[in-house]
Parts: sequence; structure tokens; C-alpha cells
Amino acid sequence: MASFPNSVNENEIGKAKFIGELLVPVAPFDQKSGRETWTVAFAPDGSYFAWSQGHRIVTLVPWSKCLKNFVGEGSNGAGPQRLSRQNSEGGTVVPVGEPREHTIDCGDIVWGLAFGSSVPEKQSRCINIEWHRFKFGQDQLLLATGLNNGRVKVWDVYTGKLLLNLMDHTDIVRDLTFAPDGSLMLVSASRDKTLRVWDLKDDGNMVKVLRGHQNWVYCSAFSPDSSVLCSVGASKSVFLWDMDKYSLIRKLEGHHNDVVSCEFSPDGALLATASYDTRVIIWDPHVGTVLLELAHLFPPPSPIFAGGANDRWVRSVAFCHDGRHIASITDDRVVRFWTIDEKSPKAIAPLINGLCCAFSTDGSVLAAGSRDGSVHFWACPKSIASLQHLCRMALRRVMSTQQVQTLPIPPSIRSYLSYQDL
Repeated sequence: MASFPNSVNENEIGKAKFIGELLVPVAPFDQKSGRETWTVAFAPDGSYFAWSQGHRIVTLVPWSKCLKNFVGEGSNGAGPQRLSRQNSEGGTVVPVGEPREHTIDCGDIVWGLAFGSSVPEKQSRCINIEWHRFKFGQDQLLLATGLNNGRVKVWDVYTGKLLLNLMDHTDIVRDLTFAPDGSLMLVSASRDKTLRVWDLKDDGNMVKVLRGHQNWVYCSAFSPDSSVLCSVGASKSVFLWDMDKYSLIRKLEGHHNDVVSCEFSPDGALLATASYDTRVIIWDPHVGTVLLELAHLFPPPSPIFAGGANDRWVRSVAFCHDGRHIASITDDRVVRFWTIDEKSPKAIAPLINGLCCAFSTDGSVLAAGSRDGSVHFWACPKSIASLQHLCRMALRRVMSTQQVQTLPIPPSIRSYLSYQDL
């Protein structure tokens, strides 16, 4: 069990409610290596859940059906469910129009995956669009998969059909992220030290290569308005990019080891980054300052020994859609749920060999993948957001920190709107 500050009684920290897990079939020839679930993802509309369950396989599960099984509906309230997922092509007949489960063989180990949905009114940056092979409608749902051989394959979620095969990276594609504005702009982060921007409405044309990382790029994330991209990687790097000009805005200095995960808050006012230095840092991405540090080792390691506590490396961080909760996955076998106004976890849960995590679209469930190919699910701690916080989020969705600082309001309110009270 993890250690916490002396001022915190471990018995007083809540236990996160476990609601279920997805297991993969284990054959006698299965080896430990290659079975890892490196990525889990929820579709933007909440229709599907996907995870890379190892051995080249990605499974897409209708989320509402999965959740119904987890909460015990139709199972006499039996509690948390353990579901073994197999290829469903020859299984139960699914009514026409309902989401179908798919198992996709991607041809190589899957490291990253991301859902993308189209907004037809959002035009491609390509001028000559008449000859395009694909016309993406508003009901289109895509899944991009980043592979061990450097390729990015894009699939139709509803049919499981391969649509695009993108082949410019020269090493593992570690992470993928779609712009949330429905433009179908896709960014891939690779161990070849680059990020590549693809326009899927332009048949997957590569728009730009973002260079600046001196080592592996582990993860990237768009701001909610799609204007800024954060990328993180080895050698303590946290970069912010202007996605209109494809230029570097700034580097954020503060981590002492490789940075492996990042995500913006729903209002874009905060940025969370997770590192092997045993910390999650909450930044103000508009001005580049540190607002809060969530420590997983007490006392925290000094910079010179930041890589020594490898049993506390933070593997993944996720921002809940309520803008208040953050989840972290760490090598000490604990999942932690934090709130942005507290420096100690609000709830914890055991997880062996966790690698990644993501909140469901409505923020009610956290999914976490592990090295054995399975996925575990917990209910997010429930709390009622204050009216002040809801107003702050609404305002920060449209105003930068610099704009807030110029408002003719009392300093205490200005500080609250800028999240400087964390």
C-alpha cells in the first residue's frame, strides 16, 4: 500500500468503488510480453469503449451494454462482473441499428488508439476535395491505432473495415489524439522523436511534422478548443504547440524525469502531466506556471535522485469531465482519485501493473488497463460541484488567463478564476 503524508490517515481515505473488469482469453502459449493493454479509450459520444488487449488485438465494446452488465442490471444485482471478451462475430445476433462488438487484428502490437468523429461543416484544409475517396458524415465514427512498426491504421468503428494505412513514422507510434473540434485532424506521437499531423478528411494527408523533442515522445493531447497541443516525452520534456501555425509556444520546466502522460481540463485552463519523477503537475498552460503538485512519494525525491524510486513512477493521468477530479496510475499498485483543491487523494483502489487510464465520456467511470491485457473499472467519487466552480469552468472555456487578469474584479475573485487558489 502506498504511503501518504503524516497529516493524512490512510483509513480516512475513501476506497474507490470497483464495478467490473474485462478479461482476455489466456492460451497456454501466451507469453507475458506482448499482452499489455497500453491504451484505453471511450468514444466521444459514449457509444463505444476500446482497449488494446495485446497480441495485435483491439476490441470495441458497446459501452452501454458493458456498463449495464457491470452494475448488475439483469444479473440479480450480483455486483461487479468479470466478463471474458472473445470475438463476437459468430456469437449473439445483434439487432439492426444497435452498436456491435468488434475485434480487430491490427497486424502488429498496438500502442496507441483514439476515437474520432466528424463534423461535416468543418472543412478539410485541402482545397481540391472532389477526388477524395472518403466522405465522412456526422454519424461517422473512426478508430485510429498506432502500431509497433510505425504505422497508423484508421478503422470504421461500425464495420471494423480498414480505411487508411499511414506509414511515415520510422519507429513505434506511442500515442494518438484527435482534435476535438470534429475536423478529423489526427496527431501521432512516436519514438522517432516527432509528432505528425494528419488530415483524415484529405484521405490521411500528412500536414506537418512537429520537431523539437530530443528523445521519445510518449503522449500528446489537444486543448478543448483544438488550438493548442501538449506533447510530453523523455528527458523531462513538456512542449506546447500552436496548432494554427504549427509552431512551438513554450517548454514547461518542472519535471525531473521522463514525462509519459498529459491531459487538459475540460475548460482548457489546466494541464495535467505525469512523470516517472513520482509526481503529477497541474500547470496553467496559458502562462506556463505550476499551480499544484500531486506527490506519490513522501518526501518527494530530490531532482538528482528523481529516477530512483521506480516503484512510484506515475504511468498515466486523466482529467474527469467534471473538471474537479483527476486519476493517476502508479507502479506502487494503487489507483488514486484526486480533487483539484486537495493535495491528498480523495479515494484509492488496488491495481497491479497498471499502465493507462481514461474517464468515460460522462465522467462517471474510470477505466484502467494493465500488463496482463485486462481492463478494470471504478466509479468516480461522487460530489456536487459548487456553483462557483461551474461558473469558473464556463468562463475559462472562452477566456485565457491573461484575459482574466485584466478583468475589473476583486483580486480574490480574479485569483479563483485563474485557479491560483489550488
